[in-house]
Amino acid sequence: MKNVYLDNAATTPMLPEVVEVMRQSMIDNFGNPSSTHQFGRKAKAAVETARKNIAKQFNVSSNEIYFTAGGTEADNLVLYNAVLNIGVTRIVTSKIEHHAVLHTVEYLKKSYNIEVDYVDVDEKGNISLSGLEEILKRSKEKTLVSLMYVNNEIGNLLPVDDVVLLCEKYQAYFHSDTVQAIGHYKIDLKKTPIDFIAVSAHKFHGPKGVGFVYVKKGVPLKPILHGGNQEKGARSSTENVHAILGMEKALSVSCEGLEDDKKSIEEVKSYLISELKAYFKGVEFNGESSDLKKSSYTILNVRFPVNEKMLLFNLDLAGVAVSGGSACQSGASKGSHVLSAFLSEKDSKKTSVRFSFSKLTTIQDIDFAIEKIKNSLKL
Repeated sequence: MKNVYLDNAATTPMLPEVVEVMRQSMIDNFGNPSSTHQFGRKAKAAVETARKNIAKQFNVSSNEIYFTAGGTEADNLVLYNAVLNIGVTRIVTSKIEHHAVLHTVEYLKKSYNIEVDYVDVDEKGNISLSGLEEILKRSKEKTLVSLMYVNNEIGNLLPVDDVVLLCEKYQAYFHSDTVQAIGHYKIDLKKTPIDFIAVSAHKFHGPKGVGFVYVKKGVPLKPILHGGNQEKGARSSTENVHAILGMEKALSVSCEGLEDDKKSIEEVKSYLISELKAYFKGVEFNGESSDLKKSSYTILNVRFPVNEKMLLFNLDLAGVAVSGGSACQSGASKGSHVLSAFLSEKDSKKTSVRFSFSKLTTIQDIDFAIEKIKNSLKL
């Protein structure tokens, strides 16, 4: 049976060249990077070369890059350090952030009695910049703003440069979960001076279980994992050498082909929008996901004018993999906290589906998916 994968915001297939880099590393770099003998030094050199190459993509120093097990750990490392090490007593975020941020912030509030403010979002799920400024200017407490670059469910793009200016104006730290942006958008951290970003390799055709956090030079960082003092003392655990090299390769390939890939994926997304409008009366698009300028070209969140609880299940049986929201929580069976934040009660009860694309997605994949949706929905 033919299968079509349209859930790339959950994870992307690894590229063959990434697999090959990792395969070769498993042969060549089996030494422990902390060992002082030649096998350890060889593995350590490979890790540090990857770190330098990754740093170049963001116009930063390699000393500002710390490897983690993925985006969730990277978010946690920043948020914990903000409160326990930097002295932040207030965190400003939104109700539509990834749970890696929201659940951590909730824990920090409960455990350390910090103040938490949530920025309002409009009927399209956009962050209110005026609301953010109102929150920032009403207190001189040391503050961290945590807002994601690309929303993982609806694809809305954060006006990052505007947020940077507001954080500079009110002397707040700025952390951004950039998991859905890396590999799809060029980010120069000298031109857009975000203080912290979190990255996960499997969102841009790299391996799962590896990522990194960028921490601006001069900001102190202490570990939340203690033990071997790796990663310049910021993150104890033997480095996942093969995955780090795979991530570096995936990032390099993504950045080199970014413009061509963007054009190709935009064509796929635009085609799906037109086909959905043509075949399904009353279909709507959540957030800004149908606007190529205001949302990521890799995500389209579709709201059908029915409540069909079995749609995702039936599409899976028919060979089409999509998501009802975020697939990053175990089971992914709960309703979307993102959609609930701005949809009406009536619209929240309708069936919403997140389609997400990569450079491997084709027009033929969309045609196949449309046919299967037509068979599953009688509109």
